[in-house]
Amino acid sequence: MKHLRFTFDVISPYAYLAFERLPQVLQGVSHEVSYQPVLLAGLLQHWGQKGPAEIAPKRDWTYRQVMWLAHQLGTPFQMPAQHPFNPLALLRLSLACTPAGLTPNRWVCEQLLHHVWRGGGADATDADRLAALTQRLAPVRDPASAEVKDELKHATAEAAARGLFGVPTIEVDGRVFWGLDGLEMLSAYLRGDAWFSGPDWDAAARLPQGVQRKH
Repeated sequence: MKHLRFTFDVISPYAYLAFERLPQVLQGVSHEVSYQPVLLAGLLQHWGQKGPAEIAPKRDWTYRQVMWLAHQLGTPFQMPAQHPFNPLALLRLSLACTPAGLTPNRWVCEQLLHHVWRGGGADATDADRLAALTQRLAPVRDPASAEVKDELKHATAEAAARGLFGVPTIEVDGRVFWGLDGLEMLSAYLRGDAWFSGPDWDAAARLPQGVQRKH
């Protein structure tokens, strides 16, 4: 059985689309998946990166592309009223739905992602909507507790320490597959594509770095 870790932030439309498509990718593969919420902003800060929505032309392209991808995949999708938004309340809620040290199950993650990306264009951080979502999920811990807040910080720091730089990321057998478009590569690996037994995977990490941009 393959053990996969799906790392995500609800703020990412790519994470939502990958989450929806993952069961299809894993069909026929003996597996179990753990779902790990992290704060994307924390990963970006760790690596000194800007998010797509922080670069105006890239922001426009990103929104057009994800709407097209959802259309192409046949996945229900509506942009929330505002984006980017502060996802902390939703991420903490996801962790609060399990005892300390455990990760949320797929149903909890689905409710959170649908709240954002199937919310009919509503504000993902609207207080009334958040209250209704919290009531439906019935967390076993206080999402605003120091314990839950520290858990999210720790999960984000651990993800960065493992080399994760964005979401969605799927880890399996010590390999990292990033992005919605990385699902095809993941599928090939899980189905025993011979390329992964060759030298190219490791060789890519040994390529010497050329010119470095000065900041």
